[in-house]
This record gives sequence, structure tokens and C-alpha cells, in this order.
Amino acid sequence: MKLLYFARIREDIGHSSEDIPLPEGVSDIGGLIDHLCEKGENYRSAFKDETIIRVAVNQLYVNFDHPLADGDEIAFFPPMTGG
Repeated sequence: MKLLYFARIREDIGHSSEDIPLPEGVSDIGGLIDHLCEKGENYRSAFKDETIIRVAVNQLYVNFDHPLADGDEIAFFPPMTGG
């Protein structure tokens, strides 16, 4: 899977992307976030408030219960505002 991080999430984690295999036992976005938070404080900081995180899988907005497959592209970003 290709993980993409944007804005504050990228700043907290320290890089803009990474490639990982689908972790064993992870079946959805929520499980992936839990798995990533186990990697260290920078990930826990990035995902500390899931209410302000948006997710896209293969360029489609999804909820945290969206199922994952190996090879998916997952983008994490804060809500966008405009004016």
C-alpha cells in the first residue's frame, strides 16, 4: 500500500509518503490508523484527533470503516477550507 500524508499530518510524521504491505490483521482504515500509531509518538501525534482527519482510498473519500486491500493508495489529510 502507498500511504500519503498531507499538511499537519505530514509535518507530525516527518515524511510525505511511505510504502508498506497491508499489515496482518488490519482490514480497514481505523485498523490501519491504530497500527500506524504503534510505530511511534510522531504517528500518535498525527492521528491523535481522528475527527479532524479525512481519508481517501484510491482517490475516493472514505470513512474509517472502509475495507483495505494490498495495493491501495491511502491519503490522509486535514479538512480543507477555502474562501
